[in-house]
Amino acid sequence: MKRLLAVILIGILLVMTACSSESNNKENENEFPPTMKGTIEVNRKQYDLAMGNFKWERKQGMETEVVETDAASPDQIAENFDAIPIGQSESILIHLEDEPTITVYLWDDNGRQQEVSVSNNQIEAPESAGKYVYEVLAEWSNGEVSYTFVVEIK
Repeated sequence: MKRLLAVILIGILLVMTACSSESNNKENENEFPPTMKGTIEVNRKQYDLAMGNFKWERKQGMETEVVETDAASPDQIAENFDAIPIGQSESILIHLEDEPTITVYLWDDNGRQQEVSVSNNQIEAPESAGKYVYEVLAEWSNGEVSYTFVVEIK
């Protein structure tokens, strides 16, 4: 009888553990707002992008839940960002989760200056020496995130 009781208790504990793990996996899938990491790749070396503003929406039944932040602008974020040293006209490959639509802008002290041509999630570094601040605006079907990175052309 004791053995049967022990087997039943172990069985119940296993079922409870499995249900708990399944519940945790569903919570991670439903994380809101999602954390969408971004990196750039230059010469096969990866660098993290700094996340700025973001806005996410999701429908919950008849209601829409919205989370929106107001972070520093890319030129302000760049003040605390180590410039990535690269060569003239090198390719910069942008990696973002779930393949959003991206637009890249060049910034200076006066704000957003110009849109940069993007092809296959790649941009070309400028030819002139100096520091350059870039904003990557990524758009998914239910949200958008602004990322910043800084390169220094030697």
